[in-house]
Amino acid sequence: MTGLFIAGGLALLAAIGIALATRVGRVGWEPIAAALLIGIAGYAWQGRPGLAGKPVTATGARTVKFDEGMAERRRTMGERVSPAGRWLTLSDALARQGNTQDSANILVSAVRNDPRDPNLWVGLGNALVLHGEGVLSPSAEYAYRQAMRLAPDAPGPRFFYGLSLAQSGKLEPARALWAQLAASLPEGTPFRAELERNVASIDALMARQGGTAP
Repeated sequence: MTGLFIAGGLALLAAIGIALATRVGRVGWEPIAAALLIGIAGYAWQGRPGLAGKPVTATGARTVKFDEGMAERRRTMGERVSPAGRWLTLSDALARQGNTQDSANILVSAVRNDPRDPNLWVGLGNALVLHGEGVLSPSAEYAYRQAMRLAPDAPGPRFFYGLSLAQSGKLEPARALWAQLAASLPEGTPFRAELERNVASIDALMARQGGTAP
């Protein structure tokens, strides 16, 4: 019952405030009074002020960890000589704070501004995968494919696309992409050796899972 008195008092205060602010006439008061009465009636029907208060703790919070090593590798693969650097630096800063939505949105704006920079598309793909907690979404896949289309000989788009495929459990396409990239690199280079190790690891994993490794 106390809750109804409080609600009625608040409605009266609202009515006084409206009267002072608008100076409506008698005709204008009819819809205002009706709205206030409907509000009180709704509270009387559904309100339960007698319930004890209970603090609520957020559950299921997303825990996203920014990968500094991955960002540094992306920078070494051509980004440092590209105008994309300023956009990607800002995106990385937001991702470090856990703000993966704005991190990706920054790069969406960047590719609209300069849709022919493959580094921006790679960064967008990475940002979308991070926002999806490691899941390769159709949007992220589109970003990687755009990067590969714009720079078919660059290692960055193929490397990060393959990495995202592997992390999402799509081992066969990841293996094919990395094997092709490794074959295009000079013998004895550290990057080629790393890719060959990655391919061997995928082969071993697919064998354990009962898949067929080439």
